[in-house]
Amino acid sequence: MILVAGATGKLGGLITQQLIQQGEPVRVLVRPDAVGNFGPTTEVALGDLKDPASLREACKGVDAVITTANSTARGGADTIESVDLTGNRNLVDAAAAERVGRFIFISSLGADPASTMPLLQAKGKTEKHLAESGMVWTSIQPNVYIDLLLMGVVGGPALSGGPVTLVGSGERRHSFVAVSDVAAYTLAALHSRASENQTVRVGGPEPLSWRDVVATFEQFLGRPVEVRTVPLGEPVPGMPEFIVQLLTALETYDSPMDMTGMAETYGVKGTSLREFLGATVQHVG
Repeated sequence: MILVAGATGKLGGLITQQLIQQGEPVRVLVRPDAVGNFGPTTEVALGDLKDPASLREACKGVDAVITTANSTARGGADTIESVDLTGNRNLVDAAAAERVGRFIFISSLGADPASTMPLLQAKGKTEKHLAESGMVWTSIQPNVYIDLLLMGVVGGPALSGGPVTLVGSGERRHSFVAVSDVAAYTLAALHSRASENQTVRVGGPEPLSWRDVVATFEQFLGRPVEVRTVPLGEPVPGMPEFIVQLLTALETYDSPMDMTGMAETYGVKGTSLREFLGATVQHVG
């Protein structure tokens, strides 16, 4: 039995669907106010990362845990402190107490207990706690998501005909990665000896700058896309502070990743931005 936490989210939902398609027995951890339709073969465990007792119950009889749960799309009582730090620790402890053999944690590239960014610090502390849990573990560290941050910053405005706002010059290069690729690496890691007690860093097949991303949209749309820039440290009207902080951080380093060896080890063909947009723009059109 595989327990998936975060199954109502984009990445967690995709992982859950693919596990079901592969014939794996699946149980999903779902908050009482967010129950979805996962099909007749999927067990549903009602619980919350903030409720340790519910997590012990959800982990009973489980062979592996995969968690993508995080606080970024929530609010209220669901914060980085309560979910990404304490909540993840609760889940790790519950899994260890129920003698779960395998635990896969979806983290983020740059996760570090000493990070100055609260989310990356929380993920780094979770990774450390997991490594000390006694379970066989894997931390998946994806680079910037194409589907989420890239589409939010560039895709949404470009497709709607509006201007794109970049923080800084937009010339730093990152290996943007599709959510589907992260799901593929996660599923491959589940049964891979190579991933045991390892941190698996995942990026796309090509490093691109934000300017490159805009140029790619222009090619697909056949028209120019207006670009505006905001100096580092300045707020961006209409953009959440968390996103501004992340874009600011991304302007302080480059994160190109050579995924050739990883792709061969895990059997994953990375999705380029052009391939992603080919499907996305067609769908939008």
